[in-house]
Amino acid sequence: MGEKAEYGNWVSKKIIYLSGFLGFVFLSLGLMFWVLIIPAVLFLLISVYFLYVRYQFSPQGGNVQDHIWTLVLANLDWNGEGRALDIGCGNGALTIKLAQKYTKAQIIGIDYWGKKWEYSKNTCERNAEIEGVSDRVAFQKANAVSLPFDDGYFDAAVSNFVFHMVGKSKDKRKVVREALRVVKKGGKFSFQDEFLVKQLFGDIEDLVETIKSWGISKVDFVQTRDADFISRALKLPFILGTIGIIRGQK
Repeated sequence: MGEKAEYGNWVSKKIIYLSGFLGFVFLSLGLMFWVLIIPAVLFLLISVYFLYVRYQFSPQGGNVQDHIWTLVLANLDWNGEGRALDIGCGNGALTIKLAQKYTKAQIIGIDYWGKKWEYSKNTCERNAEIEGVSDRVAFQKANAVSLPFDDGYFDAAVSNFVFHMVGKSKDKRKVVREALRVVKKGGKFSFQDEFLVKQLFGDIEDLVETIKSWGISKVDFVQTRDADFISRALKLPFILGTIGIIRGQK
């Protein structure tokens, strides 16, 4: 068997190990102070829950991560001709899927990467080579709040769970606007994020109307948290309970 691409898992092992460790610490102390049994049970339940989520996200489990990436592309109504941008590409999964689906397109994946994330440009490039699309894919470091591209440079743009994480912009709507800036008039877009979190993006109806006011010709919101591959246990607000897709045409 050949080498497999490594896209990682959105649930870090650290949170599983840490909560499990704290659970056993409190359980040990609970032998002397029974009231500490309560936090022990709580931390152990947290560890078990995130172990379940990590398994569901993995290819060996429910393969939910892959389904979510596929969903972004399913909502991109593009003919595949020209250039496309993946904003916040991580380890390159969505960028590579774009290249595999649209075999005539040139794709650029951008990310800020950094030590706090388990992603890197090198991993992206290795994954693209393994998947056989390295001749049509390029990766570069950039910040989503200030993209290093001219207005209307791309024919299409996608992003998945990135806008809410852009720390250099308190107003996450500005990140959406910056993403649309580099899409040409008539170009297509599909952005998935925690758009149902009002503290980040405001009311969803107002967000859609605001995007239209920027001169965007067509905008729809798709509540993807209700997709059949997302189990009830994954619909908690801090997992996948607030996700949706903003899609359309500039």
